[in-house]
Amino acid sequence: MPELRRFVQVDVFTAVPLKGNALAVVVDAGGLSDDEMAAFARWTNLSETTFLLPPTEEGSAGGADYRVRIFTPGGELPFAGHPTLGSAHAFLASGGDVKKPGEVVQQCAIGLVRVKRDGARLAFAAPPLKRSGPVDAAGRAQALAALRIAPEDLLDLVWVDNGPGWMAARLPDAAAVLALQPDFVAMRGLKLGVVGAHPAGSECQFEVRAFVPDLGVPEDPVTGSLNAGLALWLQETGLAGDRYVAAQGAALGRAGRVHVQRDAEATWIGGDVTPLIHGQVRL
Repeated sequence: MPELRRFVQVDVFTAVPLKGNALAVVVDAGGLSDDEMAAFARWTNLSETTFLLPPTEEGSAGGADYRVRIFTPGGELPFAGHPTLGSAHAFLASGGDVKKPGEVVQQCAIGLVRVKRDGARLAFAAPPLKRSGPVDAAGRAQALAALRIAPEDLLDLVWVDNGPGWMAARLPDAAAVLALQPDFVAMRGLKLGVVGAHPAGSECQFEVRAFVPDLGVPEDPVTGSLNAGLALWLQETGLAGDRYVAAQGAALGRAGRVHVQRDAEATWIGGDVTPLIHGQVRL
């Protein structure tokens, strides 16, 4: 029998409402079946909808504070970044208790993910890459066709997969990233991120776009998991410093800002979370 459950909708990676990436969060998701979660995610038609559950996994610091399941309109994800920040915000705003002051530990399909407060922002520790290194010739040919670019305009094509399966293409500059008009038919089977540098002295150091047509979201407005994978690769190769800001969403009329900072503990992927809706949903 459907029941009223606490429901939150937030805008992630922005301090300005409607300029980031929206996330729907069902706070009290216990008892919902896989099919019910998937149906609700299709109904919201957002890039992701999350469901908060009691944790089941213990860790060295006392275990997770909550467990999350993450659904797109096309299926479930093992990890995603903007749902991590938005879910942590919803958990805290709904009165959730944390085991360690100043930190939230989220359990998801890839394991435990730490989330900390970074001033007014939340930031998650970038998970290690499950797959890295150059993409093979067949993958390169598909990416070129999908992005509709010449071979000489593709500076790098590497795996930055931290769970969802991201492949990353580096273009000559931010203008080239913003000018892309992808072929989503040719892109089938890929989760393809693109990055290019802004001119020195710009507000943001990089422009990022994320294409995931197989998940029912041809272009994702602002993407934490992709930015996390990109950060590990860009910093490791010396293409980015310990601190930078990436812009994402301009092609969709958004103005997402992803704040990256590397310290002795981890590379942290941070952003503002703006509440939009608090209420109840019958599920």
